[in-house]
Amino acid sequence: MLQHNSLSEQHENQLSLIFSTLKLSQLLRATGIRKSYGVSSFTVFQIIFQLVFQGRNLFRLLEGNQAESLPGKDVVYRFLNESRYNWRRFYQLLSLKIVGRIEKLTSAGRIRVFIIDDSVMSRQRSKKVELLARIFDHVSGRFIRGYSLLTLGWSDGYSFAPIDFTLMSSTKAKNRFCEMREGLDKRSIGYKRRMEALGSKPDAVVQMLEQALKAGFSADYVLMDSWFTHAPLLQRLMDKELHVIGMVKELKQRYLFEGKLLSLRELYAKVPKNSKAKILGSVRVQTSSGLPLKMVFVQNRNNRREWLAILTTDLGLDNAEMVRIYGMRWGIETFFKMAKSHLKLGTEFQGRSFDMMLSHTTIVFSRYLILEWERRENNDERSLGGLFYLFADEVVDLDLKTAIRQLMAFVLNLLPHKPENYESISQLHNWISGLPSYIKALFAQPRCES
Repeated sequence: MLQHNSLSEQHENQLSLIFSTLKLSQLLRATGIRKSYGVSSFTVFQIIFQLVFQGRNLFRLLEGNQAESLPGKDVVYRFLNESRYNWRRFYQLLSLKIVGRIEKLTSAGRIRVFIIDDSVMSRQRSKKVELLARIFDHVSGRFIRGYSLLTLGWSDGYSFAPIDFTLMSSTKAKNRFCEMREGLDKRSIGYKRRMEALGSKPDAVVQMLEQALKAGFSADYVLMDSWFTHAPLLQRLMDKELHVIGMVKELKQRYLFEGKLLSLRELYAKVPKNSKAKILGSVRVQTSSGLPLKMVFVQNRNNRREWLAILTTDLGLDNAEMVRIYGMRWGIETFFKMAKSHLKLGTEFQGRSFDMMLSHTTIVFSRYLILEWERRENNDERSLGGLFYLFADEVVDLDLKTAIRQLMAFVLNLLPHKPENYESISQLHNWISGLPSYIKALFAQPRCES
């Protein structure tokens, strides 16, 4: 128990240091997330943020030994249900600050991407949750109760950072089990987020990208899966000078090639293919509206008899580079898995308010974002600043010949020059004599006298 308490205190101290470094309390106040009296909003935010790392839910925490020093359950729920708090602006500032720190560890020539994807937030046992809808789950292949979590992420290929999200309901009233609550101030942030949830996904994608660019985020490409890779959305993104790389499937879309509108399979049949390569071939086409595209066909590694198609609006992009960049989209899939399985996305609180869904999702995203920043800081040697560059210069200047000589001298110095160690030294010489000649030629035969 003492060991558990000491570890808990260590984690709390580390989180306090992170909060202080990122100045979270200032971000909360700057975005209007504040209380006029009682326990501060920052304190309540900290309590909710740390729940998953303590392995407790709110009920167990308030029933514990520290219950007297903690705010009541009503304080926490009022905080989560407040419709005037601008959680999007808070998270935007937080993600911009962390991405800025990651950018300092990323070379200027490295490709950066925006990633768009959605995931289902299930609420199967709920009936009276605001804007709860009948949503199709592509994983299970059936309709479920819940929301569609449309997420915008940023990645440099090493770190993935979710930077915005929209909790989508259904545009059709017949698919919604519950409407928004009445009497809500139409000037409030909560009302605007609810109206956004009733819109279409392509509109939400464009809106999130516009807000990200306006906030100061930047990327070379927008990555998306086959659900979003349609001609109207591609044209809207190109109008904003955003190049797209996306997967496409055999649907009703037609592509203009040699004066004919062809389906994806018909187009594949006309492409000269290299069956021995992973990238089978590529071709330039146009959409029916005249948008030029480059289509690349690759072999499906899960089934060598099948193929996959990836398109881009950047006609000058190399085929192999295009496939490599699209592989960066996997970061958002691991994020969804981490958020749902370990960070309690959609399961930690079961409130009926749409505001609670938004606020708690923001806190879960903040958990992941801070964990990703900590991982990058601890694993990337460039976070050591000037020490990294001195270390890197030393590695570059140290050639193989010098390195092996230093290694052998180090090993020999470990053996005391005494008669009783003659057998160990002989074994070392025998090992050296058994090395390939091109390695033995790099250093002189070491000598040890007893």
